[in-house]
Amino acid sequence: MSRTELTSRQKVYGLLGAMAVLAVVIGLGLLLRARAPGNMGVGFLQGAAVGVLAVIVMAWRLTRDPDGATTFERAFTQQGDEREDEVLTRALAVLGLLSFPLTGAAVIAIGLGAEVAMILFFLLIAQLLVGAAAFVTYSRLM
Repeated sequence: MSRTELTSRQKVYGLLGAMAVLAVVIGLGLLLRARAPGNMGVGFLQGAAVGVLAVIVMAWRLTRDPDGATTFERAFTQQGDEREDEVLTRALAVLGLLSFPLTGAAVIAIGLGAEVAMILFFLLIAQLLVGAAAFVTYSRLM
């Protein structure tokens, strides 16, 4: 289902881009460790490590067996067909529309005295669930 093979130049640009993003993420994490309160830098670096590992696993699965990769893996790595791109686009649109009310509810909860870290955690989980539910729904409909 892959659209095209990557050229050597595209592979090099992709690797350079990944290295640049990794350098920025590590630099920001170390800056947060030095300046931010509590263990914010450690949490940021751990979350970034999980995200980078997930992208590496998706890329590995996609290069090893493109037809065996999931719809999300192909769409997220921009190797999917038009249907998969459309499913991801629509799911991200739903997430974008619902992120404003979710963030508003989080702000209200923080304003009423809830612990900020707990509310931010639940906001992130809610956004992940909305995105996943929208992706699954559109994947089944299309």
